[in-house]
Amino acid sequence: MHCPRCGQQQISDQTKFCSRCGFQLGLVSELLENGGFLPQLAELHKQKSSFFTRKNGVIFSVLWFIFFVMMVPAFFGIANEDDAAGVSAVFGLFSTMMLLILSLSVLKRAPKSYEIAAHQMTAAPPAAGLYGNQQMGALPPQQSQPASSYMAPAGSWRAPDTGDLVRPGSVTESTTRLLKKDEER
Repeated sequence: MHCPRCGQQQISDQTKFCSRCGFQLGLVSELLENGGFLPQLAELHKQKSSFFTRKNGVIFSVLWFIFFVMMVPAFFGIANEDDAAGVSAVFGLFSTMMLLILSLSVLKRAPKSYEIAAHQMTAAPPAAGLYGNQQMGALPPQQSQPASSYMAPAGSWRAPDTGDLVRPGSVTESTTRLLKKDEER
C-alpha cells in the first residue's frame, strides 16, 4: 500500500500512519479491504428516505402556488366573487412564500441516486493480501533459544585495534618521564 498523500510505500497494510508524512492510513486500508466502500457509512443511510425532503417541499410549494394563486381565483372570478378571488390570491402568495422558506430551511436534502446506489452495494470480500499472502503483517512464529547457548557471531563487535580508543596513560607517569629525560641531558 502507498500513502495517498506522499506516495511512500508502506511496510504493511496494517500500518496506521505513514512513516514519511504521518498521514493516518487506518481508513485507507479499510477502504481497500472493502472495495472502496465504508460499511459504517451504509449504516447511517440504511434508514428509509423520508417523504419530507427539500425537493418534495419545493414541489408542494409550487403546487400550492398554482392552486391558490391561479386556479382558485379563476373559479371565484367565474362565480363573480371578486373579493374572494383577491383574498385567495393574496393568501396563496403569502402562504406559498412561507411554505417555500420552511421547506428550504427546515427539511433535509434528499440523497442523490448515486449515493443511494453506493450505500446499497454489497461490501467486497476482504482482499487476500498482497500477492496472496494471508498472513501479511503477522509476526514470524516464535523461536526459543536459551541465552546460555548463544554464541556471538564471528567478528563480533569488539573494540577495534586502533590507537584512538586506547586509554590514555596517567598524567604523573608522563610528567615523570619528561623529568627523567631532562636529567639525562
